Amino acid sequence: MDDETFLLLLLPDSNLPTGSFVASSGFESYIKHGFGGDQNNRTIMFMRDSISAYARSALAFVSDTHRIVQDKLTNYTMPLNDVTKRASKSQGVALLTLYSKGLTPPLALTGVKNREETEIEVNSYMTSLVSQYKSLVRAESAPGHLPICWGILTSALGLTSERSQYLHIFLHARSLLSVSVRLNEIPYNAQQTLLHISRSVIEAEVVRCKDLRTGIPSSTGTESDQPDGVDDKSRGPANTWPLGEILAARHDLQHSRIFNS
Repeated sequence: MDDETFLLLLLPDSNLPTGSFVASSGFESYIKHGFGGDQNNRTIMFMRDSISAYARSALAFVSDTHRIVQDKLTNYTMPLNDVTKRASKSQGVALLTLYSKGLTPPLALTGVKNREETEIEVNSYMTSLVSQYKSLVRAESAPGHLPICWGILTSALGLTSERSQYLHIFLHARSLLSVSVRLNEIPYNAQQTLLHISRSVIEAEVVRCKDLRTGIPSSTGTESDQPDGVDDKSRGPANTWPLGEILAARHDLQHSRIFNS
């Protein structure tokens, strides 16, 4: 089994900090405010809108952080509400801790013969990078949001950018379905069925957003692979679902709630 395949089996583990136990991505507020129609359809409707909006706002940061992980990308501010920002920071820090506590040395280099020195150098560099960025987050000098930390994690582990993008959106979709089960919106045995059905939505959004870039200069001093003649505003991250932002922002106003966000 090659290293990338092993990582693809390891990272979707439900025991890893993907956030579905504490964060609903606004779904709980969506239900409480009476959106989505009947119970049979609202999980699918919310998933479609949430995946589309999340891919448009997050994948540019995943891509750029993965590609220029040596730079300090601290400008991810796409969530407009404090509730979503709070959850994103919490999940991001959890991923950094996961790397430093459980996934070092980088799995992409373990088992490679005649590369002991390279392995030591890369491991030392990546561990130092993660530790420094985590210190910035703890000191509130960097936001440490989930897309950035995911890009750091997957780049440090040697996962390709394309796989990183797809897996990030896949885990977002899976988290939404886990939330739906916990909210008694769908039965447990329907989760895998809906996740399988959502494959086309996930693939379509990844394809649509895979070339988005933040416009943050890379370590070479150039813009982050932005195609010539392309408007930064149309090819950069954006929030495309204002209703979802408003409902997520109102999460803390609920009298009774299961999730933190």
